[in-house]
Amino acid sequence: MCKLVYFSSQSGNTQRFIEKLNLNAIRLPINAEVSPQITTEPFILICPTYADGYGRGAVPKSVINFLNNPKNRSFLKGIIASGNRNFGCLFAQAGNVIAQKCQVPVLYRFELSGTEQDVLRVQEGLKRFWLTL
Repeated sequence: MCKLVYFSSQSGNTQRFIEKLNLNAIRLPINAEVSPQITTEPFILICPTYADGYGRGAVPKSVINFLNNPKNRSFLKGIIASGNRNFGCLFAQAGNVIAQKCQVPVLYRFELSGTEQDVLRVQEGLKRFWLTL
């Protein structure tokens, strides 16, 4: 099965989603000053969005630090993005930003900590996605 790398802030929404998936996952540090890990295998990134009303700051600094390492970036195969639908067109914007910069697909979007339907869709989607690589 796939490797997941994710960021979750102190709110814990992404962490709760990861726990519901019941898959192996590596959490990036909340503190952007902590050195990010280096991965040696393909992974899917799960990333929440933290943006102002104009989309600035959508990608958490810890995620930026992690992806600034060319080795980590080379193993990125796709993004699952989260956010709050209250932000309209900026919902899950971090996924769009990362996908464009890293030339990988946004595989799924979910709100806050996701629903049971989100969990099932992601579990099934990840199984299918990894078979295609």
